[in-house]
Amino acid sequence: MKRGIHPKVHDNGIVCSTCGTNWKISSTRENLRVDICANCHPFYTGEQRIVDTAGQVDRFMKRLAATQERQSSIARRKEAKQEAPPKKSLLKELYGEEA
Repeated sequence: MKRGIHPKVHDNGIVCSTCGTNWKISSTRENLRVDICANCHPFYTGEQRIVDTAGQVDRFMKRLAATQERQSSIARRKEAKQEAPPKKSLLKELYGEEA
């Protein structure tokens, strides 16, 4: 093995920023960090815990609530329209029932 051509190897490890788990590995980079790991990922833990760092879940829930509200208001308008008695024809009012 030639001297001076290989990168320096660090024995720091990887740190999960969500749960703080630390894995000791050898790497050419220092201070490796990951957002989510097997200890806190919902697929591996079986929990439905949502890790939302960008606010995407909140935006989705707002859109979902707005859509549900819009659909319910449309349904209420349809029900109100169906419940209203039919209007009498203007021609029948002017000329009587024979028109």
